Amino acid sequence: MTLMQKFLSATAGLALTAGAALAEPAIIFDLGGKFDKSFNEAAFNGAQRWAEETGGTFREIEMQSEAQREQALRRFAESGANPVVMTGFAFGNVLSEVAPDYPDTRFAIIDMVVDAPNVRSVVFNEHEGSFLVGMMAGLQTQSNTVGFIGGMDIPLIRKFACGYAQGVQAANPDATVIANMTGTTPAAWNDPVKGGELTRAQISQGADVVYAAAGGTGVGVLQTAADEGIFSIGVDSNQNYLHPGSVLTSMLKRVDVAVYEAFTQGTDLETGINVMGLANYGVGVALDENNEAIVPYSTLAMVYDAADKIVAGEISVHDYMSDDSCPALDF
Repeated sequence: MTLMQKFLSATAGLALTAGAALAEPAIIFDLGGKFDKSFNEAAFNGAQRWAEETGGTFREIEMQSEAQREQALRRFAESGANPVVMTGFAFGNVLSEVAPDYPDTRFAIIDMVVDAPNVRSVVFNEHEGSFLVGMMAGLQTQSNTVGFIGGMDIPLIRKFACGYAQGVQAANPDATVIANMTGTTPAAWNDPVKGGELTRAQISQGADVVYAAAGGTGVGVLQTAADEGIFSIGVDSNQNYLHPGSVLTSMLKRVDVAVYEAFTQGTDLETGINVMGLANYGVGVALDENNEAIVPYSTLAMVYDAADKIVAGEISVHDYMSDDSCPALDF
């Protein structure tokens, strides 16, 4: 069984700590809301899964403004919530200030590293999963032009874009990748209208497959792609169901597993840096009844083989976060 086949059959991810101390956990969703059908919603699904399996309850808040970050963290910590999980890199600076004030509270932050003894930092090898969906785009395109639409222009999203472009070119050296970012502020995560506009602009340049790594903005990308008769690629959550037959695949980023693990470990939450990538099923590609008819077996075979080679170190995918260059894409 190949690595990717194992991923597709995995439901729980990494091993979980049994018998962790009981406490009511809390989760803070970033701007865009818990029903963004992408990053935040994946986090919510992990929390919901924990609640359904354990019968436990959790506290939650959806961010409405930047000013709420510190307020929410302190309120949950002071009320005894433990652990407190937050979604998104933007909590990094605030958590660095807040965590030392509550040494008995465990915190988990997704997509950022905070060096504190009571913090679990969960980061993902998004470039690995993006490489795989890039291969699928490169093999699917008829025009030899594919697109990438990111949310907020930050190094993390460029990490997605660079891995994607490398995968496209690995599968199809003749292909061109067009890349656009939605904006430079957090509003870029929740602007589906702008996502649709950028998609149409890329289609006018010949793109017939577009990968969206843009949170709620990506919903507009996927909708416009379906309306215009081209393929799209979803991100974070499995978005294949949104437009069956139009969404080529989704790059799965198992934020749900990260939250589920944190809630399950509870006050015994293991701190430090936790990296989730292909090797431990933290990222991957989505194959289900909504896209199986449009993805040839030959494509899957190549993707599974590439996944195994990435884990084995035989394929090296460029990580923009470690080296802010992008050999396969000119921003």
